[in-house]
Amino acid sequence: MQETGNSGSSISIQVSLHGYVSTIAYNGVSVSSGWMSADRFFTDPQFRRRYEDVKVSVFTSKFTLVPEHFFNPLSARELLGEVAYLDDSDHVGYEMLPGMKSVLVYSTSTGETLSKVVADTVLHSDGGKARVLPEIWYMLMALDSVPDYNKVIASYADGYLYLVISQGRTLLLCNSFRSQDFVTAEYFIFRAMKKFQLNVEMSSIYFRTPLQPEEEMSLYRYFRTVDKI
Repeated sequence: MQETGNSGSSISIQVSLHGYVSTIAYNGVSVSSGWMSADRFFTDPQFRRRYEDVKVSVFTSKFTLVPEHFFNPLSARELLGEVAYLDDSDHVGYEMLPGMKSVLVYSTSTGETLSKVVADTVLHSDGGKARVLPEIWYMLMALDSVPDYNKVIASYADGYLYLVISQGRTLLLCNSFRSQDFVTAEYFIFRAMKKFQLNVEMSSIYFRTPLQPEEEMSLYRYFRTVDKI
């Protein structure tokens, strides 16, 4: 039987090829599971509750931003195919970003199967299912919650760095970078900030994925603050 959730509670589940991270918030307090293997999902009672808000994201590098005045839904697959390899069976979706006058075109077909199980199991309070969206979508949505003028949001999973940078309401970068280790991910972060002439020492960086203590300390050598979002 599905357990009824607490009013005001929320859960965010980020799914990678090798596992997941869950973050549960209630009464303003958030608790993250850290990276967990996929098999742990089936034994955790937290996932049999219902929540007021449920967010499910998948780490996928198959995405592109298209100016809204150039976008035609009928050409979504063709547009994405110009920047990412797509199998014939890959599902292609899109989300409007009115505040950025852009459309996010993406595919969550990465070879993992956990996200569908998550969406079928972790339900909203009314029994509705959460949509499975790309991690980059939630990173873009998080920009408004960052108080800084220079906004730097990152996630790191499956050997990819996902990076979003904006100045005020002007989006400067939304991309993913193949990074076999965290040192390489840092290289891409610093290279992007140098390209846009952003002062690292005066900036904060916000990660949506857990950081190992040594990774966080490495970033603290350069950034003013390192925060989880």
